[in-house]
Amino acid sequence: MPDLPDRDSGAPGESGAGVSPPETDAERRRRRALFLRELAEARELRDRVQPRRAKAARLRHAMRMRTFRW
Repeated sequence: MPDLPDRDSGAPGESGAGVSPPETDAERRRRRALFLRELAEARELRDRVQPRRAKAARLRHAMRMRTFRW
């Protein structure tokens, strides 16, 4: 897609020719937290625009939880 920037050109800590240093735990946790926030936001949006499917998914999840053996 010509209107989107390259994924690796703007990433911090990466250079085109050199080897990037290993990422720290803090960076990894920060990226993971961002990903999980965006995932939760996407789920909320999907649930808002497809309420019937969201209700069915909640009921399926509740049934799985009731039938799960500890």
